[in-house]
Amino acid sequence: MDRDEALALDAADPLAPLREHFEIPAGLIYLDGNSLGMLPRATSARLREVVEGEWGRGLIGSWNSAGWMELPRRVGDKIASLVGAGPGELVVADSTSVNLYKVLSAALTIAHDAAPQRRVVLSERGNFPTDLYIAEALARERGCELVLAEPGELRRHLDERTAVLMVTQVDYRSGALHAMAALSAQAHAAGALTVWDLAHSAGALAVDLHRDGADFAVGCGYKYLNGGPGAPAFVWAHPRHADRFRQPLAGWMGHAAPFEFTPGYRPAAGIARYLCGTPPVLGLAALECGVDTLLAAQPLGGIAALRAKAMALTTIFEARVSAACPELTLASPRDAARRGNQVSHAHAEAGYGAVQALIARGVVGDFRAPDILRFGFAPIYLRHVDAWDAAGHLVDVMASGAWRRPEFNRRQGVT
Repeated sequence: MDRDEALALDAADPLAPLREHFEIPAGLIYLDGNSLGMLPRATSARLREVVEGEWGRGLIGSWNSAGWMELPRRVGDKIASLVGAGPGELVVADSTSVNLYKVLSAALTIAHDAAPQRRVVLSERGNFPTDLYIAEALARERGCELVLAEPGELRRHLDERTAVLMVTQVDYRSGALHAMAALSAQAHAAGALTVWDLAHSAGALAVDLHRDGADFAVGCGYKYLNGGPGAPAFVWAHPRHADRFRQPLAGWMGHAAPFEFTPGYRPAAGIARYLCGTPPVLGLAALECGVDTLLAAQPLGGIAALRAKAMALTTIFEARVSAACPELTLASPRDAARRGNQVSHAHAEAGYGAVQALIARGVVGDFRAPDILRFGFAPIYLRHVDAWDAAGHLVDVMASGAWRRPEFNRRQGVT
């Protein structure tokens, strides 16, 4: 492929109009939507409406008149349609870490009650650190054990002691994609429950929680869902589990009747019991705008069409970089169908400096320790020519040695 071919693909792309839903700075190639999605055009006006109208003039009455109390369920139903969950099964609340604590606690209790010898949480050594930290703390609190498997070794560790298999569907460093259906089936065959982290999946992949046998899931609102920095996360429990356990953070919003103000806790039915504190109205309003950008793709083929485009984008980028930069090691699966919407390369010396040199050129990716150059491809606002041009910039940064310059090797707090 050459640049003219990439431009031709963009001219014929039925998803191209979706780019207009976003505020895209001139000259920027943004390959970090797997860390923070772009700003939807609708978000600023919606937040002004919430702040100036609903809060400023409506004040406390907006909990009723503007439907603030329904936001966790309303936005939850929209996200549910993107991940293969049913209406009323998913809510938006808290952070991914807090939601993981809720569902992992629930899964451990359900598994242990059925078979007391099941006291192991199984995950991957390379899983996202917050997931491992939460699991480690909860295992210590419960007298359980966290077992960490190497890549490709999860199935070998599933046994009669395993209570929960906790997996992030798309590896945050490499982008390697787990087959949810196969792993869930293997876990169930061993008598274990599954908890899936969809942080790099929701809004990027054609996830189907019911079809693929998940038991619990959590996910992030600020990556491919474009909800803004610190956007609230979501939590899902399969209906067969939702009423079986009182989640450990028994806040008033998870009560069956919050405004009865009774001293004893009576959990709400279904997924509503996984709510905890007061809904973050501003964050939910922004997240709803972000989710609506994904829903705008439905008449154009929806998530399946976006995923097909993302695979094309990552293939363009990976092929050009791998051909021209043998000093970079491909850290992602070469087959686009076996990775999420990202491509990662590794270099022990150049990783951080190369990413900073690219940012200075207007190509934004990120670095993940110890040596990963990570590039996320959000097809809803990226073009094929962006993938082509970004690869060219990386090739030039490596060939010219620009990554060695001192100003690109001063570490910042966020990488």
